[in-house]
Amino acid sequence: MRRSIASLTVLSLLLASCGGGGGSTGGGGGPVTVTPTPTPTPTTAGCGLSARQTFAKAVIDEWYLFPSDVAAGVNPASFTDVQTYIDALVAPARALNKDRFFTYITSIAEENAFFNSGSSAGFGVRLSYDAASQSVVIAEAYETAPAFAAGIDRGARITAIGTNASNLRTVANIVAAEGTAGITNALGPSDPGVTRLLRVVDASGTRDISVTKADYALDPISDRYGAKIIADGGRNYGYLNLRTFISSANPQLRAAFQNFRNQGVTDIIIDFRYNGGGLVSTAELMGDLLGRNRSASEVFSQTNFRASKSVENTRHFFTAQPESIAPTRIAFIGTGSTASASELVINSMLPYLGTNMTLVGSNTFGKPVGQIALDKAECDDRLRVVAFATGNATGQSDYYSGLAPKITNSCAAADDLTVQLGDANEASIRAAIDFLAGRACTTRIAEAPSGLRAQSLNERVVAEPEMLVPEQPRAAQRELPGLF
Repeated sequence: MRRSIASLTVLSLLLASCGGGGGSTGGGGGPVTVTPTPTPTPTTAGCGLSARQTFAKAVIDEWYLFPSDVAAGVNPASFTDVQTYIDALVAPARALNKDRFFTYITSIAEENAFFNSGSSAGFGVRLSYDAASQSVVIAEAYETAPAFAAGIDRGARITAIGTNASNLRTVANIVAAEGTAGITNALGPSDPGVTRLLRVVDASGTRDISVTKADYALDPISDRYGAKIIADGGRNYGYLNLRTFISSANPQLRAAFQNFRNQGVTDIIIDFRYNGGGLVSTAELMGDLLGRNRSASEVFSQTNFRASKSVENTRHFFTAQPESIAPTRIAFIGTGSTASASELVINSMLPYLGTNMTLVGSNTFGKPVGQIALDKAECDDRLRVVAFATGNATGQSDYYSGLAPKITNSCAAADDLTVQLGDANEASIRAAIDFLAGRACTTRIAEAPSGLRAQSLNERVVAEPEMLVPEQPRAAQRELPGLF
């Protein structure tokens, strides 16, 4: 059965997200400080650049999933920070599309705060850039955060950004001068107290709103639309929108599935469209909650390390929970922001549901590998190193190009930002309901034009919005692409 990696020197498995090219998802408990092998030579400056680089190199040499794809002869003295040194070491794997900035150095304190409770600082919105209108569009707003309290919600457009009325700059001018990176720069750092004046256009008209960034705890399942029963055409469908895989999601998932079970709902929509990953342990719980009709001998997922670490390989077998359901059909909603633990759940259900499940929306990111966390605690350094591959019961783990090619009955649909999440009239949810109701899909994801997707109902092809990600994302931004 599944042996906890907590009994070893390493804890906290992660499946990286796509935000900013990297991210993480952990499982099996919280991270611990680890002394890697070989042990770095002690120095008087334990947190000097050289010592931190030595720590990173030792971890990569011992644990990196692709040891033959680590660059040799990289001189740490040629680099002025730890991350660029790491980038040089794993450059061969990145050139092969195996590690898209998934190996990185981060803050222990910041990451622990996010994975334990979703703690973050900012406006509390997910932002995408719409090139056609040259504006920033709100994809989602979190109820406990400043932007939502200021009246900003999904579908609103930001057309200008400044610190006050005298220096407002239009998004069009910012992008013309600096590209989309200029937008993230204009929004300022993710620190409490940072204030920006935003020109917002929505159904209420155009107005300038001053919003101050603050600490807030992310609710992984929205109280507004995160878990509900959708009645449509005389039938009931369970709808679940999980924002991220963090510990505080576990009781909410149990409550959602208990309601599905109480209502006798077995046709389920699972909305992962913006979910960049999170804790493996939460992904495994989700599998268990979908496995009421699975036996304890059936594999949900498998975790495989490099050959020299094969003793760490594990299998998670379905473990039915009191709230578990036996789904008849599942429609997963995904986009290019769907990664890591989200993909693990989708991939792991495929052997058991086959054509009774689908992927709606657009192709997922493609991240079948995950990280472990090793700490240099005295420096607040956590190295997230790609150390394992994830697979389903059949061993399928080669979805670096996304999951759509693996799901033959996938269905292209738009992410309609003009309609609230959880609404049966939203394009991707409508396509999911159509699948569950037995209606045919006219355009498969693989058949949609590259970089585009088809609008449900009339099949008008529209560009997929670009999630905004800062050059150096914080822990929450790695898991939640577009978070500000």
